[in-house]
Amino acid sequence: MKEGYIIRDQEKIHFITATAVDWIDAFTRKIYKDVIIDCLSFCIKNKGMILFGYVIMSNHLHLIIQSKDGKLSDLIRDFKKFTAKSILEKIQTEPESRREWMLERFKKATQTHSRNTNYQFWQYG
Repeated sequence: MKEGYIIRDQEKIHFITATAVDWIDAFTRKIYKDVIIDCLSFCIKNKGMILFGYVIMSNHLHLIIQSKDGKLSDLIRDFKKFTAKSILEKIQTEPESRREWMLERFKKATQTHSRNTNYQFWQYG
């Protein structure tokens, strides 16, 4: 059975919220916000994302988006997968005072879901 919210009408505009695991305040750091902004720009140029608005909060983001191709679920999946991988890589390689704590929380989140084995950045649902 599929977990989380299922988008039934792939062509319509949707309000989407993506939240970091345990509401970790990752986006208080510019380096992680930049990953989100760069990925949004890429998706607009290359993946058919129509972005009506977005807000990056300290631990989650809101998007009002639509897919030109009518494949909104795929677009969101790819966006979340890429941003999670990029942010986790930066946490591990860039200066981060909370590195051990953050990685421990992201590792613990994999215990309740079978999709990720190393780290999970975004909450399901």
